Amino acid sequence: MNAYIKAISYHLPQGQLDNAALSALFPEWGVEKIANKIGVDTRHIASVDEFASDLAIAAAQKLFAEYSINPAEIDFVLYCTQSPDYFLPTTACIIQDKLGIPVKAGALDFNLGCSGYIYGLALAKGLIAAGIAKNILLLTSETYSKFIHPGDKGNRTIFGDAAAATLVSTDGLAAIGEFELGTDGKGAENLMVKKGAVRYPDKGADSINDDYGNDQSPAHLHMDGPEIFAFTSKAVPGLVADTLVKNNLEKADIDQFILHQANQYMLEHLRKKMEIPVESFYIYMANVGNTVSSTIPIALYHAMLNKPAAPGTNWLLAGFGVGYSWGATVITF
Repeated sequence: MNAYIKAISYHLPQGQLDNAALSALFPEWGVEKIANKIGVDTRHIASVDEFASDLAIAAAQKLFAEYSINPAEIDFVLYCTQSPDYFLPTTACIIQDKLGIPVKAGALDFNLGCSGYIYGLALAKGLIAAGIAKNILLLTSETYSKFIHPGDKGNRTIFGDAAAATLVSTDGLAAIGEFELGTDGKGAENLMVKKGAVRYPDKGADSINDDYGNDQSPAHLHMDGPEIFAFTSKAVPGLVADTLVKNNLEKADIDQFILHQANQYMLEHLRKKMEIPVESFYIYMANVGNTVSSTIPIALYHAMLNKPAAPGTNWLLAGFGVGYSWGATVITF
């Protein structure tokens, strides 16, 4: 049985952090420098008492309202986050209850970052193919701002908080094709919040100032930018090529490429390296930032609004990052 993306919506918290505010905190980083290098003008930031599950619930409610979806029709909830409410219980169970989704629905969390949306589509397609579910609510939600050191100008310029909701069903707007997935845990320490979970529960740690002038500690988000860039530059072109092979397509058959919206510099590097025309490479991050697992569905939402796809059109979606983890698929309208 085929699986389709049937509907997409998303939600942003009200709080915002624009480049002017960041430049005031870090005068060595001008407004134009941040905009030109990162490609972000403003990011939305969750409040102190606002959490990833709250954003996910709001995104789902918007999805239900925009597409006249009855929560009673949902028979599985997939929730992707790296900022869960609790170690246990599973946040997806709490979301099921708050959204009024039937108790006969399955629900689970999965912990992935920038590849999370692709893995979620793969899981949803598998559930449909196996006859386990017919209407799957795929939620991606992160509040990375809660992990970032206040003095870490690098990460604060990049990341924003957001949630996205996608209905994956047995019919819909775009058929989900074949997947190419990959994992390399040797890169785990290059993008990590080391302290706070079971292995290192004590969050106490002194801050250090790294070689790039960012304040960091093991209790906050650490990102080795050069290593992440090297990984991405090496992995993504091969990922895209292998995904095309899996789907029996050529690069020329893809009308739109939507990659994880990491930052402007990295995206432009990848586009040029893969020789993808500007008009076929969609970027949407200026007003939201890097929202981790929600970047692809947010960009996809706006791409479908701004560049409506003709029947038979192929779009390639690719996510990559923390883990290391990567994945891609093709959707056909």
